[in-house]
Amino acid sequence: MPPNGDGDHDGYVLERQAGHLLRRAHQRHTLIFQENIGDDQLTPLQFAALVKLRDVDEVSQNLLGRLTAMDAATMQGVIKRLASRNLILRRPDPDDRRRLILSLSDEGRGLINRLLSNGGRITERTLAPLNQDEQRVFLQLLSKLAEIK
Repeated sequence: MPPNGDGDHDGYVLERQAGHLLRRAHQRHTLIFQENIGDDQLTPLQFAALVKLRDVDEVSQNLLGRLTAMDAATMQGVIKRLASRNLILRRPDPDDRRRLILSLSDEGRGLINRLLSNGGRITERTLAPLNQDEQRVFLQLLSKLAEIK
């Protein structure tokens, strides 16, 4: 180990790497989410699926996965857990019986309507260490990093 003890013998310091810092920030946000969402069974991915279903009303499972940036396997697990809680309805697409059409159940609509304000507060708490200008710039930059090309 180098004399300064920070592992900087080759210029690579883990604590300065984008992926490491993004993971740490994600861990912090997930903890804030779990402590503040108001439903201890709901994950951030499940919340995203419910919010998007509220937005679009009815959609195929495949399209919901694309709209929420989830791969097919992840989306399948999310849908299975939401359905087991009776938060969503699933029905075959009349035009393609292999495709499932998803919508919110009454229970799901009630839950997401109750939790939406908690979602906003979670974002506020996640961004709290930043001032207003930093928050705006951070979200712009994060949006840019989230683009897949």
